[in-house]
Amino acid sequence: MTKFLLRCFVKNYENVADKAVRSACGNLACIVGILCNVLLFAGKFTVGMLFGSVSITADAVNNLSDASSNVVSLVGFKLGSKPADKEHPYGHARYEYLAGLAVSVMILVIGIELGKESLAKIITPTAVEFSWLSAAVLVASILVKLWMSSFNHQVGKLIHSDTLMATAADSRNDVISTTAVLIASLVAHFTSFDRLDGIMGLLVALFILYSGIGLVRDTLDPILGAAPDPEQVAYIKEKALGYPDVLGVHDMMIHDYGPGNRLVSFHLEMPAEGNVMAMHDEIDRMEKDFYTNDGLTVTIHFDPVVTSDPHVTELRELVETTAHEADPEVNIHDLRIVPGPTHTNVIFDCAVPPRYFEKDGAAGRELLNKLRDAVKEKWPDHFCVIQLEQAYADLSEASGH
Repeated sequence: MTKFLLRCFVKNYENVADKAVRSACGNLACIVGILCNVLLFAGKFTVGMLFGSVSITADAVNNLSDASSNVVSLVGFKLGSKPADKEHPYGHARYEYLAGLAVSVMILVIGIELGKESLAKIITPTAVEFSWLSAAVLVASILVKLWMSSFNHQVGKLIHSDTLMATAADSRNDVISTTAVLIASLVAHFTSFDRLDGIMGLLVALFILYSGIGLVRDTLDPILGAAPDPEQVAYIKEKALGYPDVLGVHDMMIHDYGPGNRLVSFHLEMPAEGNVMAMHDEIDRMEKDFYTNDGLTVTIHFDPVVTSDPHVTELRELVETTAHEADPEVNIHDLRIVPGPTHTNVIFDCAVPPRYFEKDGAAGRELLNKLRDAVKEKWPDHFCVIQLEQAYADLSEASGH
């Protein structure tokens, strides 16, 4: 059904690298959500009012709030698809993250309100009205919400949308809450245990709150600047290492300006003895390759590496081995030597995770001492000059330097 709707309403829906296609997929999911939730609200509210069922009426209001969330998501996709302008040169795609955060907050509000209502029912239980018509409406709602959860999950996964993934989770929560209302209605009808409605509602509210907190965290992460996806980091590094003159990759940064709008920068180690113009041309081709085939705007810095000096190669291997034995996430780069009449300076950068700068930098000092001692033990006249810097992406998962 999901693919059928996408084929009918979105041309070339599989080409999600195209921002217009991606936006159209998101808009379709939001419009489908609005229509389904409005219909569910109308059906439940009518039945709830006819039979005087507070729990069904509350569930209907929950569907109306879901429709509001879909409207917020739709606005997020619309605003996020706006092209870059002078005031926002990186585009407006982060609006989608804000929409996802708004949906997550709405889920929390619903959980709190349902919890308050459920506590009131536990303290002061009231008889639960029951009819087979109301049961049929609830069953139909469960089936529709199951499909909506699957639909939003599939579209969200297709276009990598946290907003739709949050909406899918919300639909899943609705399945659980509506099922709880149905079970409570049936059990209370046959046992006259009126407090069950409130107890079941409280359990559902706690589940919704737990889910909502996780969704808030997930939608806040990209806004606050979360670490880049390890799989994407490994992919970029492996692809760069696949070019013939590349010896290593370091200092990678990935800036997330919204789904499908990421800027990447990194340093490439290439032979210092090579043809500079040829290597510059290779870097140009690499940047175009990433943009054309991966939708990534990449800026590459060229770092020359001496490969013809055996002593420099031996030094580099010793320092890298020592660093990786201490911590596989540590990355050594830009190593060079400056010989002198009394000693030789070994100069290099050491990229480490943020934790090395915590607690007055004790871990960083310990690592630097290990590197200095390893070099001095083999070459007593060598002195290490090390620049400790923060790594913004973990490059240890991919092969290469």
